[in-house]
Amino acid sequence: MHSNTDITGRLLICCPDRPGIVAGVSQFLYAQGANILDASQHSTDPWEGLFFMRMVFHLQNTAMSPEQLEAGFREKVAQPRQMEWRIDYTDRRKRMAIMVSKYDHCMMDLLWRWRSGELNVEIPLIISNHKDLQKLAAGFDIPFHYLPVDALNKAQQEQQAIALLQQQQTDFIVLARYMQILSPGFVKEFPGRIINIHHSFLPAFAGARPYLNAYTRGVKLIGATAHYVTDDLDEGPIIEQDVARVSHKHAVDDLVMLGRDIERQVLTRAVKAHVEDRVIIHGNKTIVF
Repeated sequence: MHSNTDITGRLLICCPDRPGIVAGVSQFLYAQGANILDASQHSTDPWEGLFFMRMVFHLQNTAMSPEQLEAGFREKVAQPRQMEWRIDYTDRRKRMAIMVSKYDHCMMDLLWRWRSGELNVEIPLIISNHKDLQKLAAGFDIPFHYLPVDALNKAQQEQQAIALLQQQQTDFIVLARYMQILSPGFVKEFPGRIINIHHSFLPAFAGARPYLNAYTRGVKLIGATAHYVTDDLDEGPIIEQDVARVSHKHAVDDLVMLGRDIERQVLTRAVKAHVEDRVIIHGNKTIVF
């Protein structure tokens, strides 16, 4: 028997655009006794004809379980309208793993925000191919797994990492400047659940050494991009970006220093958007509410 509890859910929807979608969803939730706290929607152009929505709702003191709610929604609302959808619940913190190499700035920013309560996640583990940041991780009391990678053991170490991530029931992974290219096999295990920070305003300067390339090219803006990881290097759906103005007076080291500040901010905003269920992936693009 399910005891009465409060449920706060975040509903994400993608479906063919047609009249009555918002009404159908709202009426279903109203019939369950739910109060709608927030609603955002977006329709693509008529040629593509798609509708996206994020709705936050609250059920107070209900005897209904999330499973019952979802079964009813599937049958009465989602199936007739050919919806891709999911509901996440605010009472369950997402489990976020961090993968990092030697640079500490992105990892430390995430850990500081997590410890201060700004980032509402659990962090069950940190995986690194270097030992450099082990002491920092220990300072936050988070298990640190050192998995050195070379050309010979890469596949084996990836399998070890996948096993650790699955064992810890990881919801998503943040590559906080993890300087290894993940294999298609790894990416396939966590589709739409790996967030990378790239130290460039993509699609400019993909790949390695973007700050040097930006300096050599004499650009007037440098930036950072947080995106979901796909099999195409640095070409996955973009979640968040930002830039800073630079000039001929800035040396490469200046660009790196400025860039690291942008990387921290961009990565944090992207992780927050993911944690708060504000991102819908559509093809190689995102809708971020």
